[in-house]
Amino acid sequence: MGSMDAAAYFRGKKITIMGLGLLGRGVGDARYLAECGAELIVTDLKSREELAASVAQLESLPNITFVLGEHRLEDFNNRDIILKAAGVPLDSPFIAEAKKHGISVRMSADLFAELSGVLVIGITGTRGKSTVTHMVHTILKEAGKQVLLGGNVRGVSTLALLKDVIPESIAALELDSWQLQGFGEARMSPDIAVFTTFYPDHQNYYKEHPEAYLADKANIFLYQTPEDTLVLGKQCAPIIIETYGDRIESTVQIVDELKLPDTWSLKIPGMHNRYNAALTLAVARALSIPDETSRIALESFSGVPGRLELIAEVNGVKVYNDTTATTPEATLAALKALDTGTKNIVLIMGGADKDLDMNALLYEIPNHAKRVILLAGTGTSRVLEFLPGASVFDDLAKAVQEAFASAAPGDIILFSPAFASFGMFKNEYDRGDQFNALVKALS
Repeated sequence: MGSMDAAAYFRGKKITIMGLGLLGRGVGDARYLAECGAELIVTDLKSREELAASVAQLESLPNITFVLGEHRLEDFNNRDIILKAAGVPLDSPFIAEAKKHGISVRMSADLFAELSGVLVIGITGTRGKSTVTHMVHTILKEAGKQVLLGGNVRGVSTLALLKDVIPESIAALELDSWQLQGFGEARMSPDIAVFTTFYPDHQNYYKEHPEAYLADKANIFLYQTPEDTLVLGKQCAPIIIETYGDRIESTVQIVDELKLPDTWSLKIPGMHNRYNAALTLAVARALSIPDETSRIALESFSGVPGRLELIAEVNGVKVYNDTTATTPEATLAALKALDTGTKNIVLIMGGADKDLDMNALLYEIPNHAKRVILLAGTGTSRVLEFLPGASVFDDLAKAVQEAFASAAPGDIILFSPAFASFGMFKNEYDRGDQFNALVKALS
């Protein structure tokens, strides 16, 4: 359906939005639905004070009722649709209440995919999904396509993209395990699916059922048809084929960094980014985009904000913001990507624990870093004894000052936390924004 039909679909519908959040996605979804003429209840366990920045953007809209600091069962029956945010527990009694009454429970990405009717490229994986999604977006734009970027993207309301849909649109959606729960419940998969890598993650959410993390992500291909394409990264292909091989109907391609021509040079560092680019190239070829177009786009690609992003060079010291590194594998990839063989990295890491295995990272840190500076948090407390000589700060400004004091010309300051951000920061983006502001002030 086109943008006008989508607006008509929502007009007059009673919709409960469960989870407003502070990333801007919930705000954008609520504003779009309100502008379509839906009658909204927006409910979140966070208080009005905690959500002040989000509430302020919606207060003037007459057809929104806020229920904050709590959820009420009555807001989950006698409604047309429940739109739930990422991270709502699988066993939520409120979602159970809606289902008991036969109410459609949806998430924004799968609802967008269904209503837009456009070609959807979905990208998931523990590591690399943001980079691949943005690389795909860059190639599609270079190829002159009308491309819509959404899913798990900061500040982007995927539902609001319905306003921009034309029949020729192609959607590039970054999909995390939560958004893929939504695809599973809707029994849908993208037309082209990319699965980058698979490592343990979100143990705090999936701790009772680690296999449920892979099961959620598998929805990216479980409902594909033989006309569809599944691009699997070589790192995760074995476990996916072993677990789901007999249920995959789409055309499968297995890709690693060797599938990227070695004459192509990337701006962004690391073998892991050549791997990401190779996955992206497979998508472009599935869409019959010429390799020359893909090469121009990939060679000009400068990365994703907060993902191994070079933000400054101060007195010969390069400063990288890698705040989106919330797992040990991510920080290890960053250390290896920046390694010049001279152990010249000052690493700032630490944060809230997700119960992930830190051994490989702790073993490798002394081979790459001359100094480790830690931000206080539950995860930091667990690894501190294995990092002799590291200093701990409960204030990011002091940590950044110490990093500059420890770095000589030719060194690298790498902010790559390896842990989650809650505690000291609202989220990993807030963490990265604060880091950028501190570096700017010091330089």
